Amino acid sequence: MGTGAAGFVRRLAFEDLPDAIVERGKLLLLDTIGVAVAGAGTEPAAIARRAAALLFPAGPRDAGGQARALFRGGALSPAGAAFAGATAIDSVDAHDGHQPSKGHAGVALLPGLLALAETGPACDGREFLTCYLLGYELAHRAAVALHTTVGDYHTSGAWNALAVAALGARRFGLPEAGIREALGIAEYWGPRSQMMRVIDQPSMLKDGSGWGALVGVTAAVMAREGFTGAPAVTVEAEAVAPLWQDLGSRWLIPDVYVKAYPVCFWAQGPVTAVMELRREHGLRGDEIAAIRVETFHAATRLAERRPATSDHAQYSLPFPAAAAAVHGRLGLEQIDGPGLADPAVLKLAAGMELVERFEFEAAFPQRRLCEVELTLTDGRKLRSGPTEPKGHQGAPLGQAEIEAKFEILAGALPEPRREAIREAVLALEEQGDLAPFLDLLLEPA
Repeated sequence: MGTGAAGFVRRLAFEDLPDAIVERGKLLLLDTIGVAVAGAGTEPAAIARRAAALLFPAGPRDAGGQARALFRGGALSPAGAAFAGATAIDSVDAHDGHQPSKGHAGVALLPGLLALAETGPACDGREFLTCYLLGYELAHRAAVALHTTVGDYHTSGAWNALAVAALGARRFGLPEAGIREALGIAEYWGPRSQMMRVIDQPSMLKDGSGWGALVGVTAAVMAREGFTGAPAVTVEAEAVAPLWQDLGSRWLIPDVYVKAYPVCFWAQGPVTAVMELRREHGLRGDEIAAIRVETFHAATRLAERRPATSDHAQYSLPFPAAAAAVHGRLGLEQIDGPGLADPAVLKLAAGMELVERFEFEAAFPQRRLCEVELTLTDGRKLRSGPTEPKGHQGAPLGQAEIEAKFEILAGALPEPRREAIREAVLALEEQGDLAPFLDLLLEPA
């Protein structure tokens, strides 16, 4: 299939994709679209669109310089549309991830690929799906390569930029040499931002994927125009060669998790454990007096107990776990607006004990383990046993659960449009003309 990653990027065909990979990939796409609908209405998304209009405005349409923003339309440059879309998706921390990567790919792949599909050469549904699934395979290998070779823990934008760049180079029809240049440019210009900084101090920055998508599209265009940047060491260095040798024979798509809740995945083990204890023992929220969480080190640093914004709540462990305990559910309404001021949740979050546990730290990042102890108002103590987040890679959410999540997150759209999106995604390989599908995702909600 060609030499190395660049050859794989250039020559992968829809027919090479196993049926199970295609079907799972379509569910990942549907899930990311649902998060995009919810994200498009957030304050960070609105700010990103205004900034993109100022900094990355549309160019001539006949030169491929105009792309629409996810669920908001308008006209931006392709890089600007990718940036705005990824920032919108990243603003609602409900998008997919990969445990060994410690981060996220779909958040950048969807807006990047949409911008490329709208402004580049003609693209049908089979090519769109091939590119989307290819992006996961590249992004998550680049992530593990980066984590293996660099000491600091960088955000997802540092490596999902490479996947977007590769897809752009493929869509532009670049030869393998050009694909290598695009990957090298994206790696060098990608945002190697410090993940734990935003864990300790949550903000709208999130996981750096807005800039990752922008850099990826930009790198592909620069490579097309003759700019050089090869090699990408996280792709071509001898030390990471084993990570890339099984492209096309071992697929990472089955290991990509879909989140059950709109918060950091590190917090979702405790949320899951609390929900299970409530259900198993028939508890009401007012029967829970205190919560103790034993987990891995990074999760204990999600320590925000009184979040001022939804961004703070999404990067908290005590607050969503307390909300799950009080309400028996965790949706957007619990981590935004009036939900942030719920006195019962704030009280329980304030007193929550977070404890690092050695064996759970040793299992990270391959597993996200925790154990929760509830102290009840009658003095009883209930323990969950070791628990992983609902939807983890060993027990992924199924199609019915993913479709139900899509219905909730995409609730801002009229029901006919939601149904049209769902039907289009699940039969995307049958679509020869992609224009109607692009309109479903890019016209204003």
